Amino acid sequence: MNAQHSTLLKRETVAEGTVAFHLQKPAGFEFKPGQAIDLILDDPQLGEDSRVHAFSIVSAPHEANLTVTTRMRDSAYKRALGRLEPGAGVSIDGPFGSMTLHNKVSRAACFIAGGIGITPFMSMLRHAFKTESAHRLMLIYSNRRPEDAAFLAELQGHARQHERFQLVATMTDMGKSASTWKGETGLVDGAFLNRVTAGLPSPIFYVAGPPAMVVAMRTALGAAGIDDDDIRSEDFFGY
Repeated sequence: MNAQHSTLLKRETVAEGTVAFHLQKPAGFEFKPGQAIDLILDDPQLGEDSRVHAFSIVSAPHEANLTVTTRMRDSAYKRALGRLEPGAGVSIDGPFGSMTLHNKVSRAACFIAGGIGITPFMSMLRHAFKTESAHRLMLIYSNRRPEDAAFLAELQGHARQHERFQLVATMTDMGKSASTWKGETGLVDGAFLNRVTAGLPSPIFYVAGPPAMVVAMRTALGAAGIDDDDIRSEDFFGY
């Protein structure tokens, strides 16, 4: 793959400590919902090996621009990313990744996201809604607090608008939240999964989040009796 030039159009805070970066889509750039890109920064303060970071694409293929989203942690790359102003040039390499929605619409898709692991699922969901997919869709979305949940308001709106989509958002540390929350609380385990996914037709499960979360969810899915062949996962290192 050859890197292509792009430009930062704007940045947008989408949760506490989480920022979306909207990029110009290079001419002819195509991708599948759920895929990722390498975002390459031309910053003299970065070494050659620290100029590249992989990000899942949040935007759907029909959208005019490319969007990536990240937690703004204190790393050299994230500091350089945070210094970018609209109009700054960047490079994009990709797309890559194989965690895309299955074709068989008779089988439901159950997405399980921990924190910033929501990003590939935003692209997949936006595309499914745009194309009026016949898939039955569920998103289980775990965060510590509502303040940490990127795109929560958008997802709640989709759940109200699309009858084939169900959002199950759960918060695990409401004691540290200044918000009110009337939804689920607590960790996602085998019993939780069995309860909320009951009635889904032959679901395939997709898991994205920090590595420890992905391992925990695969264990919980196993405890819920889900065959490993029906689980697809992606780890998010350093997000």
